[in-house]
Amino acid sequence: MPHRIAALALLTTAAIVSWAMPPGAAQTIRRQSPAATTPDPAPRRTPWGDPDLQGTFSNGDEYTTPLERPDQLAGRRLEDIKGQELADLRRAQMRQVIDGLPGGRVRGPDGWWVENMDAGRGAQAWLVIDPPDGKIPALTAAARGRGAGRVRSSFLGGPFDGPEDLGLLDRCISRGVPGSMIPVMYGNVYGIAQVPGYVVITYEIIHEARVIPLDGRPHLGPKIRQHMGDARGHWEGSTLVVETTNFTSAAAYRGANATTLRVTERFTRVARDTIKWTATLDDPETWTRPWTLAMTLTAEAQPVMAFECHEGNYGMRNILSAARAEDKAR
Repeated sequence: MPHRIAALALLTTAAIVSWAMPPGAAQTIRRQSPAATTPDPAPRRTPWGDPDLQGTFSNGDEYTTPLERPDQLAGRRLEDIKGQELADLRRAQMRQVIDGLPGGRVRGPDGWWVENMDAGRGAQAWLVIDPPDGKIPALTAAARGRGAGRVRSSFLGGPFDGPEDLGLLDRCISRGVPGSMIPVMYGNVYGIAQVPGYVVITYEIIHEARVIPLDGRPHLGPKIRQHMGDARGHWEGSTLVVETTNFTSAAAYRGANATTLRVTERFTRVARDTIKWTATLDDPETWTRPWTLAMTLTAEAQPVMAFECHEGNYGMRNILSAARAEDKAR
């Protein structure tokens, strides 16, 4: 119980700091690139002896990085694409992302959000590291029969018959796991804090927090499901291993089966200002084999900002009211 109280107190303190930020700060403050990676002469430890992962980290430079290996790079190894070739590739990827937006640049000059994309701070050409071909494994027969269902997002133009026709992000609810780690245009910042027996991760987008127990307790029963799943952590040497199950169907990543999906994340501090993160997705009802994506988290000088989503979420109300007005006009 004292550990649980300590974890909750830590979360409360973090929330107070975030709430003190100006409204919309996460959307408007431009982040600065941290210094180059600094070797860590010895693994850091918390006062109670656990590996120390604490700090504020970002992976915003990976916004335009494709999940899978681009077809034009077939046969190439991820580690061999670097330097000027990588910088040129990332600029081309940014142009593809912007050109692919519905309505083109209607959302503004997106280059502002990705200005550090070629800074070389752990940058990579794609995210899937296993299978070796950099491609997500084929769907199982069960997944093909189940179908992916309609993608729900305000960016796809409807129909908008009710709130359920907008995605969980549109509705300021959740980005799920590992969705909360996948870079978007802004807000790719994560706060990691520790107390004895717990690791707490706060995500800037949606401002969700995961309280991850380390005491070996079993997962929740199958009837209890959460958008961020049910996380359980343990240490393997200096690596934090987090296994998450019990997802909701609405939040299961890439249309996976919520009852069989297991996401295993690994956080390893490889330098004083760098954490290597991987996530392995295992769902025998969706993919023919497990697959893994990876990226680097780098130290961030600014704190996790307030994400004023519900407070300023006029989009959903306006989208639905406009759709009703269109219905009446027909």
